[in-house]
Amino acid sequence: MSPATTPPPPAAPGVRAVPPPSTPPVALSALLARTDLGLRQVAGPREGIAIHWVHTSEMADPVPYLLGGEMLLTAGVHLAEAAGGEGGLDAYLDGYAARTVAAGAAALGFGIAPVHDAVPRALVAACDRHGLPLVEVPPATPFTAVESAVWQAVTQARHRELTRLSEAQRALAAAAARPDPAPAVLRALARHVDGWAALLAPDGTEHGSAGPGPTGAGRAAAAHLARIVGSGGPSSATDTLPAGPASPAAGTHLTAFALTGPRPLALVVATRPDDPPAHSIAGVAAVLLSLITGPATGGDPAAADHAAALARLLLGAHPADVAPLLGHPLWTVVHAEPRRDTAASPASLAAALGTALIAPPGPPSALRALVPADREITAHPGWTLGVSDPVPVAELPAADRHAASALRRALARRAPLVRHRTPGPHSISSLVTPADAQQHARALLAPLADSPPLFATLHNWLSLHGNWDRTATALGLHRNTVRQRITRIAGLLDTDLDDPDVRMELWFALRALDRDARRE
Repeated sequence: MSPATTPPPPAAPGVRAVPPPSTPPVALSALLARTDLGLRQVAGPREGIAIHWVHTSEMADPVPYLLGGEMLLTAGVHLAEAAGGEGGLDAYLDGYAARTVAAGAAALGFGIAPVHDAVPRALVAACDRHGLPLVEVPPATPFTAVESAVWQAVTQARHRELTRLSEAQRALAAAAARPDPAPAVLRALARHVDGWAALLAPDGTEHGSAGPGPTGAGRAAAAHLARIVGSGGPSSATDTLPAGPASPAAGTHLTAFALTGPRPLALVVATRPDDPPAHSIAGVAAVLLSLITGPATGGDPAAADHAAALARLLLGAHPADVAPLLGHPLWTVVHAEPRRDTAASPASLAAALGTALIAPPGPPSALRALVPADREITAHPGWTLGVSDPVPVAELPAADRHAASALRRALARRAPLVRHRTPGPHSISSLVTPADAQQHARALLAPLADSPPLFATLHNWLSLHGNWDRTATALGLHRNTVRQRITRIAGLLDTDLDDPDVRMELWFALRALDRDARRE
């Protein structure tokens, strides 16, 4: 066992390593259970298959066009040329299945008609040999229906995650208000992550715990993480225990957070390894426990006021009520992601930005910081930044979304910093009432209402000025997939997307729906 600073294993030859997606996965079994799709699995493993997205390709070699975690859909158009090649169709399909597995695809979907009347037997055998789930897609089910089903399932799963996070935060805040807050917070945390939570000193001494804890090697690993973060090391560290007597059958994931206070303590949490929201819940608990175990006041009055503001917000206060405690009328929200070639730490970025109000990154969020509006924000080596406009405290949630959008644009453009700019009072949107704008937008975009992937593709493509490569980067797709989707969108809307007037009208409609969603 070793902390999570150990580099991941190398990818297969010819396959680039890609970070795991931040979206929750969809179980293949859930797609198979949908009677409206009519999917049928004909080969490969059937348990524990997770789908993150869908990609359609008729290329003989799909490796350069896959990110990993996809259900790859094909109608077998490329099989016709391979049938007469050296080695015959069987050898070609064996190599095709092997390359698809090497690229990290989660499953292969084979469409029946118009090219093939049945799934080739050689493909079934090849997928069984290489452990690739193979799904038959019936003639009545278009590939876009499968793609839409995955997007809908991902959206629903994300909604469940957000609901769980919200409920856990309320429970933790209520626990922090009890007479004996630290044990109450540990109990609430253990309950909401369905695991173990403990306060450990660097020498492994326990200062409170809740939930069924690991034993033997698991407890030794927890003490090791507490020593790492509690002795001036990183602010957090993780480790994953293999399945065995010291952990459940699926293994156990350990996370340790350093607490700020007069004595070095670490919050160590043991959860299932396939539960990313548990990390975010534990992060909220770590902030609360830092406030609980730390001094009520310190040598820095501003830090004490910030802690008081955070505690009141977690306990249900309105943002406007705590604004005076923050000491500045206007604030800028910064979202940041480290570049792959940097060793810069969140602490170094916080120091460069001149703020202590920083939330470290955790799935699915980037690093976020609150910076007083009177401080200049510039690009920083090793980081990609998205920056909001300065806003009062009451408008910070909207600024947070603006900073996230700016970061996405910065990543797509490969720019070190992008700023969000709020339209002024003389913008075109001020000439139309919100109700009329939304009514027009819903009518104009009605053909896309049942296809979130197409809607998201159009939004990103227009926001990036029709740039194929940047849109593909922002969506995590291949540029050919973006082109296919835009062609499909133009057909559904019966319009010419090369016309700048059409693009302007569509962007106006999308922005009207964005404003309506923010109000909701």
